[in-house]
Amino acid sequence: MPYLLTILLSVTLLSGCQSAYYSAMEKVGVHKRDIMVDRVEDTNKAQQDAQEQFTSALNALKALNQFDGGDLETAYNDINDQYEASSDAAEKVSERIAAIEDVADALFDEWENELSLYTSTTLKRDSEKKLRATQTSYKKMLTAMHKAESKMTPVLNTLRDNTLYLKHNLNAAAIGSLQGEFTSLQKDIQRAINDMQIAINESERFISHLKKS
Repeated sequence: MPYLLTILLSVTLLSGCQSAYYSAMEKVGVHKRDIMVDRVEDTNKAQQDAQEQFTSALNALKALNQFDGGDLETAYNDINDQYEASSDAAEKVSERIAAIEDVADALFDEWENELSLYTSTTLKRDSEKKLRATQTSYKKMLTAMHKAESKMTPVLNTLRDNTLYLKHNLNAAAIGSLQGEFTSLQKDIQRAINDMQIAINESERFISHLKKS
């Protein structure tokens, strides 16, 4: 019970901090819509960085797959570095997505609540129409982002497994035994990269929509 209360208190405090942050920003002329655009752009950049990092990991795997002699310790270190960098990139993407969801909840709640303040039926109807269209565009973007995010986890798990195996079996036979794993992992990484591109495209469309609405 104390543990649950601690979690609930932390969530409440975090929510309160975010509300205070949005209020403070609004007082200096930075509205939730502006923050949303900034956070989507930040996530877009994080996804592009992750794309580049996963591509680098893919190239390292291809090089290891073609290993025909040399320093195995160096080969292992390269793959391990790629795994750690990929893990950091994926974590950053997840953090950026969570930040988008937070401001989106605040923005849409505010927009929904303010519909009741209109005295003009025409303006209210138009604002509500724009709200629904923006929510639809947002959900499409978020779905693409989460799909790409979900593809990164199994890739990282397999990459970590391969890295650990190489760490404790630094010999050519170990690399040979991982040939099938490498082939499958390369395909998974390529799919993750492709899904990230789809998410990037959707985020750019959403930013364009938000700026017009």
